[in-house]
Amino acid sequence: MSAMCGLLLHGARSCTSSRRCHGTGSGEVNGQPAENGSGNALYRDSVLLPKTEFPMKLTGQKLLDRELQIQQECGFADLYSWQRERKAKNKFCLHDGPPYANGDPHVGHALNKILKDIRNRFEMLRGRQVHYIPGWDCHGLPIELKALGDLGTSGLSPLQIRQKAREFAEGAIARQKAAFQRWGVMADWDQCYYTFDGTYEAAQLKVFQEMHSKGLIYQDYKPVFWSPSSGTALAEAELEYNPEHVSRAVYATFPLVTLPPKIASQEGMESVSVLVWTTQPWTIPANQAVCYMPNAQYSVVKRADNSEKFLVATERTASILFLHLFPLLGSLLEGGICKHPTIPDKQVPLLPANHVTMVKGTGLVHTAPAHGMEDYSVASQFKLPVECMVDEDGTFNELAGPELQKLSVMTEGNDKVISMLKQCNALLKEEQCVHSYPYDWRTKQPVVIRPSKQWFINTESLKDKAKEALQKVRVLPESARSSLLTMLDRRTYWCISRQRSWGVPIPVFYHKESGEALINKYTVSHIAQLFKEKGSDCWWELPIETLLPPEVLKKSKAGAASDYVRGEDVLDIWFDSGASWAAVLEAESDSRADVYVEGKDQIGGWFQSSLLTSVAVRNKAPYKSLVVHGFAVSEKGEKMSKSVGNVVDPDVVINGGKPAYGADVLRWWVAESNVFSDVQIGPSALSSARDSISKLRNTLKFLLGNLQGFDPRLQAVDPKQMHYIDQYMLHLLREYSIKVTDAYSEFDAGRVIRVLQAFITRELSSFYFSIIKDRLYCDAEDSLGRRSCQTVLEEILDGVTRSIAPILPHMAEEVYLHAPGHDKEETLFKSGWIKSSSVWRRPGLEEAVEGACAIRDSFLSSIPGKNAARYDLTVAIEPGLLFELMESLQEEPTSTTSQLAELMMAARVNLATKMPRDLDPEALLNHGTFLINLEGGVIREESAYSIAVTPTSAARCPRCRRYTANSADCLCPRCQSIVSQAH
Repeated sequence: MSAMCGLLLHGARSCTSSRRCHGTGSGEVNGQPAENGSGNALYRDSVLLPKTEFPMKLTGQKLLDRELQIQQECGFADLYSWQRERKAKNKFCLHDGPPYANGDPHVGHALNKILKDIRNRFEMLRGRQVHYIPGWDCHGLPIELKALGDLGTSGLSPLQIRQKAREFAEGAIARQKAAFQRWGVMADWDQCYYTFDGTYEAAQLKVFQEMHSKGLIYQDYKPVFWSPSSGTALAEAELEYNPEHVSRAVYATFPLVTLPPKIASQEGMESVSVLVWTTQPWTIPANQAVCYMPNAQYSVVKRADNSEKFLVATERTASILFLHLFPLLGSLLEGGICKHPTIPDKQVPLLPANHVTMVKGTGLVHTAPAHGMEDYSVASQFKLPVECMVDEDGTFNELAGPELQKLSVMTEGNDKVISMLKQCNALLKEEQCVHSYPYDWRTKQPVVIRPSKQWFINTESLKDKAKEALQKVRVLPESARSSLLTMLDRRTYWCISRQRSWGVPIPVFYHKESGEALINKYTVSHIAQLFKEKGSDCWWELPIETLLPPEVLKKSKAGAASDYVRGEDVLDIWFDSGASWAAVLEAESDSRADVYVEGKDQIGGWFQSSLLTSVAVRNKAPYKSLVVHGFAVSEKGEKMSKSVGNVVDPDVVINGGKPAYGADVLRWWVAESNVFSDVQIGPSALSSARDSISKLRNTLKFLLGNLQGFDPRLQAVDPKQMHYIDQYMLHLLREYSIKVTDAYSEFDAGRVIRVLQAFITRELSSFYFSIIKDRLYCDAEDSLGRRSCQTVLEEILDGVTRSIAPILPHMAEEVYLHAPGHDKEETLFKSGWIKSSSVWRRPGLEEAVEGACAIRDSFLSSIPGKNAARYDLTVAIEPGLLFELMESLQEEPTSTTSQLAELMMAARVNLATKMPRDLDPEALLNHGTFLINLEGGVIREESAYSIAVTPTSAARCPRCRRYTANSADCLCPRCQSIVSQAH
């Protein structure tokens, strides 16, 4: 070897690869290809073929039994506790958003829990101490309804309702927990959090109390989303909007009885009616004003068929056929008064408002403060009455008058109001309008807006702080950030009281005579302590004197306990779960989670309620990062539903399907998916996942088989003594491990799988495995060349197994049980992450191997479809860097056993500085160049090379089947030496 090559391959200079070798050759990794097999029984026993007890396939019940056996043998149940007790410099906290305890585990749970577990297992393998406490959201109406079933609430006390709801929730939790454990999710399953635990409820009340003391929680009478089907107020996060809702929209007239002073003298203003459009005619009896936009242009128009005149926004006149009379500016309408269309003697003012738009309708908005959020804002500004004409069951009350009382506002009440408008000649036009309308997300029934005395959080005053806190949060995908900000903007206040029994009671007392609320830091702290000790059932169980003891009353400067009654409302479950940071994270030093990981529906739900409560109390977000994933959908991209029959049950996927796939297939499906969009699942996705795991298993079996009898602790070869291609593979393995580590860190398990499959297909199966089989099978068992190869195979096996472990923990531990180099009782998950070394990246190494690969590509393309082993190859390179590098792979001018000959997979390789004169005239010629790029471009040299390919004259060796023997009946020199030593 020249001095230059010695410097390159043994010195300390850095190098930059100029190309990646993709290689070609046999993709077979298990067993022995025909060209490398032993056709002669005489020598078969001397060939070292792969041997391992690791099974090629596991299917059906055997697969299921093996996964459960692995969980047992490898201590899956104790792993979380073990890693919590070990010393670790760094911590990783993934705070579990609590799934709802109202049903069986479904594929959405699988997507979420497995995604979290992949990251947790990765962080644990890296040596971090993982903080992950699974939780359940246990309160709320759906659980209450399901628990009571056909019984309903009639005749049951709050405590009886709560008992049934708790039992139902506990059953759902048990089923979900068992499924999560079967999927291999790492946690201490005896230490979970539940929103119905007294300690949790006490921590929640502490958050409530701190927000109340800051003036952020208040009681008020104002419009809320009200669900007649549930009989309770709802928060924005409990709504789902039905884009196909059909309303009977009307154009109604409000005659001007007092003209606006600024245009009172305008000719043609007599007998003008203001024209409004609404999709909710039932709200017209509650009208208190008509709003206009001050800076918009309006017109007085006349119907084409009669003399009726109307006031309409100029921009909206095209939607109905009118004759224009004259224009006027909106600000001139100030002071105008209209006659109410259905209530005799009632008059309503024209008022300016910023919420008026020109998108639909007439540019003049019917305003019923009791039944609209913006309408209520107008009422607050102009001191209009807020009269509620709708009862809790969604029917008109006595304020609406005898004609309407007891009619359901959304159906016959709506019809009746429209017929009243007709009778009064106040109905210009009626039309069907398909639009988005809020529904109760539980009952799937439309909601109404009605005023009610409720408890609210003033989110308006928290919004700016929350937005500021979000700026410091990393969001994956980044596109979800705008949705979070939009949701925050939409929420001016958050209604947190619910008229139910199954929840955390709002700790408030009301004075029997005045109705005034008693709530302060003394009362709430006392109730929180009681909840911590006894659970929130005590709100109903204990006498009022225990809930309001003398010392608390004294500090509160209140009267006697007997003067008060306890409140009957419970807290919104989004407040329950939103306070989880206080109950679960506060013990952590930073008290913020590294990450929250939930589906996109939580953008308006848990992500937001957690942010608002944390910002309110601590002025910071409860999370450093947010990961927002999509939903699981059918293979047609449709939402799963029982009625359609396209639901994929994870239990059937694992245990009961034909075939039974086991947990690792379900985990691979999650990992392989692009979780940042909706994720499809069905027979083809699961079958594809199973096939991918099967191919991976094949590769791992090949690696294990060739490590039979090898102990890396005793027989590993130092990298400096290895064949260059072996050293090169260590370099590629290091690159692979860096890519995989980066992908896991980005929550991109899909990229991990793509990198893994590319590494196995390109670098291993098509390139390295096809080249080394002869050395592995036919060299002497303890030879340096074979041990060099085994050392690398063991590193590859170890690196690949660890890299897939977060995704396929069952298979990874199974491989580890068969792998050499560690004590029998040791498990993979207790032994760390991929151990790649920077020592493996040696200067000049890439150029030597990749230069040879460039020549190899030229060689293989010269003999398309033919077997390289049947040919001799002559390589001619002018003196220079490339020649020196090739000389490091083959020091003698001609060889059948050099590293260069192995790389080329040829019978013989001749290396020279120029082509020989006596070259066979039939030789196949080819040319190429290779760019050497060292030290970041300081050394650059483009070298030309020529090759000549001729059929070999050598005979095929009966043992190794390479064309390196002198005659057909004798062994090649290498095999002769090995066989004679054996005997």
